[in-house]
Amino acid sequence: MNMPTERIVITGVGITAPNGDSLTAFRENLLHGVSGVERFTTRYVGETLAGVCHFDPLRHQKRKDLRCGTRAGSIAVYAANEAVRDARLDWAAVDKTRVGVYLGITEHGNVETEHEIHELGKYNFDIKYWSHYHNPRTVANNPAGEVTLNMGITGPHYTIGGACAAGNLGCIQGYQQLLLGEVDVALAGGVSESIQSFGIFAGFKSQGALAEHLDPTKASRPFDLKRNGIVIAEGGGVFIMERLTDARARGATILAEIAGYAVNSDATDFVLPNPERQSECIARAIARAGLEPRDIHLVNTHATGTKMGDIQECQALRRVFSAECHDTHYNNTKSFIGHAMGAAGVLELAGNLPALNDRVVHPTINVDELDPECALPNLVLNHPKAAARLDTILNTSFGMLGINSVLIVKRYRP
Repeated sequence: MNMPTERIVITGVGITAPNGDSLTAFRENLLHGVSGVERFTTRYVGETLAGVCHFDPLRHQKRKDLRCGTRAGSIAVYAANEAVRDARLDWAAVDKTRVGVYLGITEHGNVETEHEIHELGKYNFDIKYWSHYHNPRTVANNPAGEVTLNMGITGPHYTIGGACAAGNLGCIQGYQQLLLGEVDVALAGGVSESIQSFGIFAGFKSQGALAEHLDPTKASRPFDLKRNGIVIAEGGGVFIMERLTDARARGATILAEIAGYAVNSDATDFVLPNPERQSECIARAIARAGLEPRDIHLVNTHATGTKMGDIQECQALRRVFSAECHDTHYNNTKSFIGHAMGAAGVLELAGNLPALNDRVVHPTINVDELDPECALPNLVLNHPKAAARLDTILNTSFGMLGINSVLIVKRYRP
């Protein structure tokens, strides 16, 4: 399985996460054990827990834009603008016809529809009070489309619906479009406005999969024996991706190189994951990157804090990584921010990118008693760990209806 000879690199990162609105702040909080989960009240469900972002939407938008648009769109606009700034692109000189926007989402339109129906109830469901902004707010391409409107991008834009695998899928799409020569700059990643929908809280609660804890910061606890479910989070992340030749020509700082990826489907259940298919996806990504399992130095796990989900992912990882993979470390970012759904993959990868330079693995927090069925060698718990080697990062993201995505990045070497 051969990769194309053209090399694709990441030259900028823009994020908003529950515990940081820049990569610098996010990384600092990951290394110092600072959670972004807090108490949150939502319609009909009442008080619950969530990962809530606190970015300033007016940094890149006007108040009218916020009234007309969506929360997911606002998150996307913020992250995309911050990514361009981080990449030090001369945006005025960039050919906007050669820029593409590819964003993964879990779902879109639920939030706006719930809000409209709630407001309509105040007027005895008289549809003359239904917002004329509803249709552009709820179309699936909305978050990526709002980015193009805000930034004057006239190249292609679309969103990729991939449940909780979507953040990786957005990056994979950007990578592929650059290889095809369709664009010269890709704004790729994922966004989630999930906490704005009462339905997603109610759905997980009815499944018995919504996390509870007296201390919100300790509610998200993947791998812990007493974990009791998912903490829902919002957030977004966008990478600036370019062909290496273009990045070098403009003197860009190269943060990482895309090494490999894979996507597959379980085809077994609506919700329950299939560890065999997950392991096949991981192995395929490693092979596509021209690597062996022992060459992967950090695996950022998808683990969400559900009983069976965490166990089955660990089973999948053991199928691929043998005891001889001495340099392979494992960590989890959801323990800090909760599950950011369509943004999960890109946020989790972003938080680990600096490890290619500082060789420090951020920990999984809130593990008071490790579930024996989740015991992995070199699983980094509660405190950061310096790694002797850290040249490759593998990110796993798995979603409902059995969609699996894996993305591998590596240290850039000229």
